[in-house]
Amino acid sequence: MRAITFVLAASCAFAQTPLTKILSSELDRNFTALKEKGDPPPYFMAYEVTDTDADTISASAGALEGVNHQQLRVLDVTVRTGDPKFDNYRVVNGQRPRFTPGSAIVLDDNSAAIKQSLWLMTDRVYKGASQQLIRLKSDDKLRAKPSDGSDDFSKEEKQIYYGTAPQLKFDTADWTNRLRKLSADFTKYPGALNSQVAVEAQRVFTTFVNTEGTQIEQGRLFTRLMITANGKAADGMDLSTMESFDVDDPSKLPKDPAILAAVEKAGSNLTALLKAPPADPFVGPAILSGRAAGVFFHEIFGHRVEGHRQKDETEGQTFTKSVNMPVLPNFLSVLFDATRQQIDGTPLNGYYLYDDEGVKARPVPLVENGVLKTFLMSRSPVDGFGQSNGHGRRSPGNEIVSRQSNLIVESSKKVSDADLRKMLIEEVKRQGKPYGLFFDQVTGGYTTTARRGLQAFTVIPLIVYRVYPDGRPDELIRGVDIVGTPLASFGKILATSDKSEVFNGYCGAESGYVPVSAVSPALLVSEIEIQRKERSQDRPPYLPRPAASEIRQ
Repeated sequence: MRAITFVLAASCAFAQTPLTKILSSELDRNFTALKEKGDPPPYFMAYEVTDTDADTISASAGALEGVNHQQLRVLDVTVRTGDPKFDNYRVVNGQRPRFTPGSAIVLDDNSAAIKQSLWLMTDRVYKGASQQLIRLKSDDKLRAKPSDGSDDFSKEEKQIYYGTAPQLKFDTADWTNRLRKLSADFTKYPGALNSQVAVEAQRVFTTFVNTEGTQIEQGRLFTRLMITANGKAADGMDLSTMESFDVDDPSKLPKDPAILAAVEKAGSNLTALLKAPPADPFVGPAILSGRAAGVFFHEIFGHRVEGHRQKDETEGQTFTKSVNMPVLPNFLSVLFDATRQQIDGTPLNGYYLYDDEGVKARPVPLVENGVLKTFLMSRSPVDGFGQSNGHGRRSPGNEIVSRQSNLIVESSKKVSDADLRKMLIEEVKRQGKPYGLFFDQVTGGYTTTARRGLQAFTVIPLIVYRVYPDGRPDELIRGVDIVGTPLASFGKILATSDKSEVFNGYCGAESGYVPVSAVSPALLVSEIEIQRKERSQDRPPYLPRPAASEIRQ
């Protein structure tokens, strides 16, 4: 990714964009007026505008499915009434208030039009914020005191940063022709009921100002080429395969031969899956590839160390009382580093310099040699952690909470992939199991963190093999879900490989979908549990598929 350049406002005020000037001046005007006339008055306000410029093209079986260009500006308004100790954002009984609707505003830096939107949105959000504070204070006397008595909002240093990001240069005509040709290759695979090759290139630029004097302008590019194929086994089970390429600038995507090889890999994997035996429920040793391990850590660990969950009485609070205590094997450390742009040439989707509260991002060593040190913090303090560490995040139209960024797993007990496989086979023999498992590809996962639900997680693999201890070839199986509970899973990790892989994705939670990355070496675990995934009762199509030559016409 190209470096973002910046200058300090104190020395080069001309770097400030017209939008920042409009937001800043109108913020001052509205804040002053509400402090004089509002009851209760605000003590803090912020405006954030997210400007997204994106191109998406998709093709299937040699024909275009969609060509879309989108440019959108969304305004979010934050108004805090009361004071930092007790304000309108206080969470009671798990009810997280929402005030900003995320309103689309004009694309041009037209002062009059933007001020009109700011005026109406600020008035709307302020009314909701003041009403909520009145309700909270009225009900406070009837509620038991919370176990976490920390403030509702932290004081942070003012930040001034004016950054630039490259303009998005996307050749729609070129990619339209390329995707037609590339997607046509799937017609060679009769088991692919539907398939797609799609590319999305986007430039996201955010402008943020608050009443503490913070002014942030920052942006980045991110491009993904996604290859997917879907089929249905004879017993009705739906199956999918996927390959992807992630870069910053679209010009860095691979040439057609490399993409075609990925198309053929996805098609071949789907063909093999359709013939593979279904998985049986199993508990035993396994290796998770680096990408699979990254999702594993994101789901079972990352969500449980987000700061706001330590304060919410409806959350399971798995690690709330575990600071300075071992939570992982002592050869593992976990770092969250939003400032890391790439690893070994692969861009990290969770990269940013300032979070959505204008707090400077920084590396956060969360676990050191197995010992938990801190949590991912927004400006919502928890007991023992009164400051943000730059992890207040949201997608437009949502309220900010603490979220993951770039999760990086580091190990001091590393072996080669070959040695890790030998260790797996030895563990299979030691336990007397008929086989072990190798999880090659995953597509994502989900977890339950609420106290009312089971503290469990699910990781959804795509490509899984049985590894036999007697030297038989690995056997592909289908229909696997990894399931388990977090605390029982951490102690099962025995060793890691000596190289890491990157999983880029988007994580959905209370503050919407935010871009994240997980970087991890492959893991050897002594025990993992799988279940057979749910399958449809529908059978594959009765009618024969049209001939490949007819589809291509």
